[in-house]
Amino acid sequence: MFSKQDRQTLKTLAKQSIEYGLQHGCPIPIDLTGLANTLKPHRATFVTLEKNGKLRGCIGMLEAVHPLAMDVAANSYAAAFTDSRFKPVNKTEIDELDIHLSILSPTELIICLSEEELIKQLRPKIDGLVLEDGYHRATFLPSVWDSLTEPVDFVKQLKLKAGLSADYWSEGLYAYRYTSESF
Repeated sequence: MFSKQDRQTLKTLAKQSIEYGLQHGCPIPIDLTGLANTLKPHRATFVTLEKNGKLRGCIGMLEAVHPLAMDVAANSYAAAFTDSRFKPVNKTEIDELDIHLSILSPTELIICLSEEELIKQLRPKIDGLVLEDGYHRATFLPSVWDSLTEPVDFVKQLKLKAGLSADYWSEGLYAYRYTSESF
């Protein structure tokens, strides 16, 4: 669990990275020396931007490849300017954006031989899920349980997001779970 101060620092950093991106076309550079030690370990993050309650951008990493503060800065910039589903954020939108951060735990393989076994092992409102089969890969953050409350629907919609059919299953399909702290 991150402290209130850590959460505020990360949210401020996310907004600053978007503002910096408007002027410089890249995420804000991060100097780790002045930051709390809790913001320095490598962690995977997702940044979700909403405007008027609607999705405006969402980008993240499932693997921890950068220190937490750097990952938040990079993903905030990417969510604002490189999410292909949306036009880049403009200056007039900055103050209208709600920034949501999700700090992910490492992924854990779920051993399952069928969709039914996978569904039985899922923990609604706790697990994020990654499905992967060859080049097909997609994830739903734990917050998606708010709109897809039934595990069957959660899995079927994630398969569709991955470019697979809703009834698809194969021995080559891998499932991974993770948790997140979101604020």
